[in-house]
Order: sequence, then C-alpha cells, then structure tokens
Amino acid sequence: MGIMQLFGNVKMSETNNVVDLINAGIRAENLRQKAIARNFANFETPGYRRVDVTFKELLKACSGSSDGGDINKAEPELYEPRQTPLNANGNDLSLEVEVGNLVKNSLKHKAYVRVLHKKYAQIEMAINTG
Repeated sequence: MGIMQLFGNVKMSETNNVVDLINAGIRAENLRQKAIARNFANFETPGYRRVDVTFKELLKACSGSSDGGDINKAEPELYEPRQTPLNANGNDLSLEVEVGNLVKNSLKHKAYVRVLHKKYAQIEMAINTG
C-alpha cells in the first residue's frame, strides 16, 4: 500500500498535518518492526501467537471525526490477529510471512522517511526564497 493510499482520506490542509501524518506512519512502522522481531524471536516457542500492529484503523478514525482528529494522539497498538492456522507446536508463525512482512515494513519505513525529508526540503526552500 502506498503512502498516498494510506493517507488519501485524511484531511491535510496544512503542512503540519502532512508532517504529523508522516511521523505517525514512522511511529507505526517502528512498532511494527518490533512486532516482527518479537515474532522472529518466538518462532519456535510452543503456543506463541504472532503479533501485528493496528494503524490503518486509527487513521480512519481520525479522518472520520468531524474535526479531522488528532493524529498525534493516534498511537499504533500491538494485537494478535489469530487468523492463521496453528503449526504442530501450537504457534501460528510462518517464516515466509514474517520475512515478507519485514521486507514490506522496511520499504514503507524508507518511503516515509524519504517523503518527510522532501517535505522539509520544500519548507526550507520556501523559507530561503521567501
């Protein structure tokens, strides 16, 4: 999912809103990275259930409120999806899924950082030419 798809429905009338949204995305991807590391660390733990991060739902809640919501208060949270079948040892981890999530998360994180860098470069250019 691209950044604009993720943030497409959220009201962005000011530069601060855009920066806040990007920072929120970075916070979510940082937490997701920890969740993925936790999943890898527990790969052979009997009965362990994988964890993931809720974030899209929080953005939708902020965009659906009448005042646009406060994205700075929207903190990503860990949860157990419990939608994947259990392995022989009673956990629901798949090495392929976790590696895929790791790659996807790394790409998203890099994209957020690049967009944030470009936004700051635009602000700096506006200040220097103004």
